[in-house]
Amino acid sequence: MASLDPPPPAPAPAKPPLPWRARLLLSAVSILHSASLRADGTANRLLLSLFDRTVPPSLAPDAAGVSSSDHAVSDHLRARLFFPAHADGGTQLPVVVYFHGGGFVFHSAATAQFDALCRRLAASIPAVVASVDYRLAPEHRFPAAYDDGEAALRWILAGGGGALPCPPAAVFVAGDSAGGNVAHHVAARLQRSVAGLVLLQPFFGGEAPTASELRLRDAPFGAPERLAWLWRAFLPPGATRDHEAANVPAAIRHGGDGEWRAFPPTLVCVGGWDVHQDRQREYADALRAAGAEEATVVEFPDAIHAFYVFEDHPDGKKLLRDVAEFVNRRAAEHHKCARSASE
Repeated sequence: MASLDPPPPAPAPAKPPLPWRARLLLSAVSILHSASLRADGTANRLLLSLFDRTVPPSLAPDAAGVSSSDHAVSDHLRARLFFPAHADGGTQLPVVVYFHGGGFVFHSAATAQFDALCRRLAASIPAVVASVDYRLAPEHRFPAAYDDGEAALRWILAGGGGALPCPPAAVFVAGDSAGGNVAHHVAARLQRSVAGLVLLQPFFGGEAPTASELRLRDAPFGAPERLAWLWRAFLPPGATRDHEAANVPAAIRHGGDGEWRAFPPTLVCVGGWDVHQDRQREYADALRAAGAEEATVVEFPDAIHAFYVFEDHPDGKKLLRDVAEFVNRRAAEHHKCARSASE
């Protein structure tokens, strides 16, 4: 008689499910990143420039109706603005101030993958997206990126030097990986000016390794030696990864009474193949415990770190929908509160 017992569960895959193009790009990027990080703590910018493909802004709308232009925020700081088809001068849209990833060391607002990501965000929300070209480590350590981020946010809040077609419906701060770290610290500096915070797999750290850091050390962008190099390049000389810039969950837990209650509503996107996932969930838990209004975690079980830059990744469309829902919901709530305050 045949057994009625259910078959044993399939073993967990040894590698994350990825389109073949993404696998090839990941392999090339990993090799070139490693070769660009010198033992003396400097980065080989010439080598980095060979694989960091950049694109110019385009005043002509793309297939989704998004146009872009570059603007000077200060003498050393620039931002690329992405305008969706809805930005016709008569419609108030939210503005998302965006910080690209790259371990504080790599990439720019003109990097092709981040230009494309910001276009997708602008079209899907829809929103004006301001992608910030903050200064990079190791040439510019902590707190240069945070200072640039604050300057860019203040620039947008003041009207973007006339670049915005009309006052924003609400201003959000967002970022991925190291840019997510920057976004958190910028939002913390100007909490009451920010309608919401969107963090795509933010890069946090700490001296004691987490379970996911041990389990996924061989996952894309998970090598502990590489992560240690990036933190040494960014943090103040002699600082450990328990510095408040890196170990953000600990900094929140140790904050003063009521310090985080005015923190903006926050959406955290977490990938199941991301080495940083434990710290990202811990971050959301710390915000909730500190009395923050909202700290929502959205899980992407099959996602590697930086999956959102691959347009053909299966989870890419879901991420855009989740971000759009959060931004539009919080923008409506922001408008409601502003209207009530003015009555």
